[in-house]
Amino acid sequence: MNLKIWTKPMNTMSQAHGAKWAIGDQLKPVIGAVLALALAGCSTLGASGPRGGDIRDANAQSYLGQGIEIVELNSSALSRLDQYGRTSQFAEIFTEPAPSIELVGYGDVLDIAIWEAPPAVLFGSTGANASLAAGPELASQVGIPQQMVSDAGTVSVPFVGAINVVGRKVSDIEREIVRRLRGRAHDPQAIVRLVQNQNRTVTILGEVTQSTRMPLTARGERLLDAVATAGGTSNPVDRSIIQITRGQQVASMPLERVVADPSQNVPLFPNDVVTVLHQPFSFVALGAVRTSAEVPFDGAGVTLAEALGRVGGLNDGRADVKGVFIFRLQDKAALGDSLDPNVRVTADGRVPVIYRLDLSDPASLFAMQDFAIQDEDVIYVSTAPGADLQRFVATISSAAFSIIGITNALSTTNNN
Repeated sequence: MNLKIWTKPMNTMSQAHGAKWAIGDQLKPVIGAVLALALAGCSTLGASGPRGGDIRDANAQSYLGQGIEIVELNSSALSRLDQYGRTSQFAEIFTEPAPSIELVGYGDVLDIAIWEAPPAVLFGSTGANASLAAGPELASQVGIPQQMVSDAGTVSVPFVGAINVVGRKVSDIEREIVRRLRGRAHDPQAIVRLVQNQNRTVTILGEVTQSTRMPLTARGERLLDAVATAGGTSNPVDRSIIQITRGQQVASMPLERVVADPSQNVPLFPNDVVTVLHQPFSFVALGAVRTSAEVPFDGAGVTLAEALGRVGGLNDGRADVKGVFIFRLQDKAALGDSLDPNVRVTADGRVPVIYRLDLSDPASLFAMQDFAIQDEDVIYVSTAPGADLQRFVATISSAAFSIIGITNALSTTNNN
């Protein structure tokens, strides 16, 4: 009986151990498959963008068929960008002296008045007391109807005939009238006044209260005068771009910078076109930052340091401090002599550029404060290699603990 009593538990324990080992044998393929998938996924765990090393090798790649330039964000690059930024300002582009506004042009309207000293004969009449006239207060004056300058560039004056006035100052026209009247009128005097200036105007349009044409005067109207004449901007100043078109030259600046810097409030020329545009500036932050987002900024601009601050800075657990990159389609002129003169550019004359900043260098913190972010820039922070390894280890650990949990649960079920 004793033997019989002890035999049954022994068989039960053996069966339990056998079942346990059977479960382990059945799970071996599963464990192997999970480990294989985990190892295969070591390089495909997912990421927020390209690795830092891949970006550093991007100069061997292309965008829109053009080569990508990698530029280290150091003092030399910052100096080139600063110099280019200065040359693109209104005060550096529109430097020629303003032409004389007094010159008469086609379509202008002139008002001409002629005086003749007593005894007036040509334009006045002599009377019984005319011989008693002794002062200019009794001089005869005649007003000629206002005249528009003809297509031939002339106006007509009685007893003088047609006078070519286009391209001449009103003072020159006055002298020409007096010269022709000498010998016909007694001590003639003439005053010519420009009533309507149709040839020297500035067109103002775009995001303004009222598009209009502003005549230029001898006062010398400037850029902000044009904006004020049009009733101001329809949008906030810090969201507006102002553009000047002068002949073949086209240049633009944020309106807020023009307001803040009087030197950018340049004099206007005849036939200039001033356009106010609504421009919501923004940059995009991606990768190992605390907040990936599109971030708006005003026309005064924002530095790289301020831009990273607005997205919460780098993600301490994932970011590669040597892998801060700014992607930009940069004007070729901004790259200076460092650029291959034979480099290919996009259809609008720009070069795909990646600026790289190494934040492990303390000097880079100063560079961040000097580097100005532009509209449509993309800031990308690559993931540190250690972060990928950490994610891989976490994935393996999670898979292993899941298998152990399943094994224990099956063992408990069989024991019961």
